[in-house]
Amino acid sequence: MPRSIQSTQPPLKFIPQRFNPFVLQIVRWLLPFVLRFRTRPWLPTGIVHIESKNAEILAKLYQQFQAGKIRFLIAFRHPEVEDPLCMLYLLSRIVPRVARQQGILLQHPVHSYFLYDRGMTVWAGNWLGWLFSRVGGVPIRRGRRLDRQAIQTARELFANGKLPIAVAPEGGNNGHSGIVSPLEPGVAQMGFWCVEDLQKANRSETVFIVPVGIQYRYVEKPWSKIDWLLSKLEADSGLPVNEIDPSASLNQQEIYYQRIYRLGEYLITEMEEFYRRFYHQDIPKTISTEEFASPNEILIARLHRLMDKALKVAEEYFGIQPQGNFIDRCRRLEEAGWNYIYREDIPDINALPPFKRGLADWIAEEADLRMRHMRLVESFVAVNSTHIQEQPTAEKFAETTLLMFDMLSRIQDTTFPGRPRLGWKEAQITVGEPISVTERWENLQGDRHAIRQAVSDLTKDLQVALEKLLE
Repeated sequence: MPRSIQSTQPPLKFIPQRFNPFVLQIVRWLLPFVLRFRTRPWLPTGIVHIESKNAEILAKLYQQFQAGKIRFLIAFRHPEVEDPLCMLYLLSRIVPRVARQQGILLQHPVHSYFLYDRGMTVWAGNWLGWLFSRVGGVPIRRGRRLDRQAIQTARELFANGKLPIAVAPEGGNNGHSGIVSPLEPGVAQMGFWCVEDLQKANRSETVFIVPVGIQYRYVEKPWSKIDWLLSKLEADSGLPVNEIDPSASLNQQEIYYQRIYRLGEYLITEMEEFYRRFYHQDIPKTISTEEFASPNEILIARLHRLMDKALKVAEEYFGIQPQGNFIDRCRRLEEAGWNYIYREDIPDINALPPFKRGLADWIAEEADLRMRHMRLVESFVAVNSTHIQEQPTAEKFAETTLLMFDMLSRIQDTTFPGRPRLGWKEAQITVGEPISVTERWENLQGDRHAIRQAVSDLTKDLQVALEKLLE
């Protein structure tokens, strides 16, 4: 994350896709090192092993694609920031290896174009935009109702590009290997657009969407690191550290669950008072417990109520009506904030007189502050009442603790330091059965009015397919 923004910025320009096989090859050579030591070269924190299931499905699809028989889009899960690196490893190493083993001839490179959030270059730097453009990336403004240039570029590549295209249909990472966030309809819509574009060109390729699941696990269960991180969060929050007696008749999972529950309840109570007192939000100090079966459900209900209030604080400032789920609201707020910071209505910022420049900087700084309410909510969009309790694992405890770390870091430090790394990890990538978009299009029998429902149905089916890959 960048430091707090205190001045207006020039518009975020579209970064054209300029695929360069030489740059891609360099990235592939560096990939094993980057996977292991992406953020801290001196610590054992990265991904040491990636295994796959059903990679032969992709090998066969690439063979058919290169023969001009099909077009396809890879719809991959997005739980962590490492996902694109794992996908690159899958396509550059695992799929070619499986193809050789099964006698499937493939042309090189086995790669894909991909969509990425334009905001990544805001916090990482312009170098990332340069790199992504050379390895097939297309930037998209997630909150824009219609990012015409990005959508048109992606549509053109899907129908006519020399490579398939990959998209994360969740729109952003949610921090949970075992929970799929509600999908955005863009992937399904792109599938139907591709079929339509092919038919207009009198082409016979079949269009598929391929679901791909990604999950992570620690090589060694990081209980000691979780204990350290929880102790740090307890201390930073003002709670006594590790108040629960380890000698009590509780197993390890129960001890950590109680610590996380206690910390979460404390943080929610403090944030409720924060929004109640300083932002004049109507948050009752009690909640009716009749409709909830457990204290955990009550806590999650309080969390969701708090998230709603935090978003309303930002929405009221930007003049936005609450619409959709938490993810939808976050996306719209992000775009509204960017419109106040990256000013497309100012031809030349440096040509402004000091008075108008001062006003523009004022607006940009305040917009950045208001967007922080949305950033807090982003960390918890996938949290539910049963995730940890159902089959408690070290990974689930680590994920939840890291989300709370994100929250405290955003409040304590405007530079938002990198997450603590709790140990070596392994990735499991599972390729699902391709979904034929062409077949669904043919079932519409040319009824364009039914496409909206077809997009909705395909999105739901893709959601189910991704969730099954995590079972």
